[in-house]
Amino acid sequence: MHISPVLWQFLIHWLENSALFPPEASAISPYMDAFYFFLTAISAVGLIAVAILVFGFSIMYRKEKSPVATQIEGSTLLEATWTIIPLALFMVCFVWGALLYFRIYDPPTNAMNIYIVGKQWMWKAEHPGGQHEIDSLHIPINRQVRLTMISQDVFHSFSIPAFRVKREVIPGRYSTVWFEATATGTYHLFCTQYCGTDHSAMIGEIVAMTPDDYQKWVSGSTSGASLAQNGERLFASLGCNSCHSGAASARGPNLAQVYGSQLQLTDGSTVTANDAFLREAILNPSTRVTAGYAPIMPTYQGQVSEEGLIDLVEYIKNLNTNYRIQQTLTASQLPPGPAGASSSPAMNEPAKAGRTAPSVPGTVNQ
Repeated sequence: MHISPVLWQFLIHWLENSALFPPEASAISPYMDAFYFFLTAISAVGLIAVAILVFGFSIMYRKEKSPVATQIEGSTLLEATWTIIPLALFMVCFVWGALLYFRIYDPPTNAMNIYIVGKQWMWKAEHPGGQHEIDSLHIPINRQVRLTMISQDVFHSFSIPAFRVKREVIPGRYSTVWFEATATGTYHLFCTQYCGTDHSAMIGEIVAMTPDDYQKWVSGSTSGASLAQNGERLFASLGCNSCHSGAASARGPNLAQVYGSQLQLTDGSTVTANDAFLREAILNPSTRVTAGYAPIMPTYQGQVSEEGLIDLVEYIKNLNTNYRIQQTLTASQLPPGPAGASSSPAMNEPAKAGRTAPSVPGTVNQ
């Protein structure tokens, strides 16, 4: 069968520019499309086969040819055939789909991490360097990017059709998805979970850039303080350094290099100190208490915003020693200095970068 080159180019152009088949712009896209076309093909073959059988039997066994009904005995071979072949096809689909699922939702450990907060009706992206975006996300091509996402209110769904990724964004729980953009351009971002009156307006754009252009954008978009720096300020302002100083007499666990480690709890179980555990430990500290410590930590539920929790988690993730904690703790215990002087080195650094020291990011205004 010969297809006109003009018709073929028209079909390709129509598919790439239609909402049903957006362009392939990520490393996983060809694999997802191959699976999609496989499902489409076996569905079409099954539909055609059933249609032919229905049409053929309606002619072969019409009333004029068979005025009297006759009993037709079953065939073991035929029954085995129409059972084994569909089962084999279903198992191929299951294994193929499972492999794709685990590949998409199991992020590489060395991927660049970006936080996404969904709220009615907007997407907020927070880069580790302190860059903040609303309804937009700038990323470099040919680099693995992991999104750590959470909702501030209701269920949302983060979908980038051109990248063939979609992930539910759930209140109170981190979810992750990753991708690797392969082509520069601006692509659609949708919320594909009905989330209220203005759900259809919860859209945005993904801007895929060359590595050099991305570095230029990062340099020109910094807010003056990274997420970890904001987390350090919030950590000190909440008084966390008084219990988590790392000293032998401290009332709370040592947080230096705790991220990714295995912690033993008071009930004898062990848990990995990942993003979800750190967030839960801040909001509900009494649910899982580290062995050797009393459940005396107060809850910060309602006192720290979702963005503030991200800052604290990012700070703890990058905490390698207790030097800064002990330094800020010692400074806070010194007598007040001259008017206008700050007693905390940790508070001075953001102020030099253009942030006002008394302003503590991440707290909820009462």
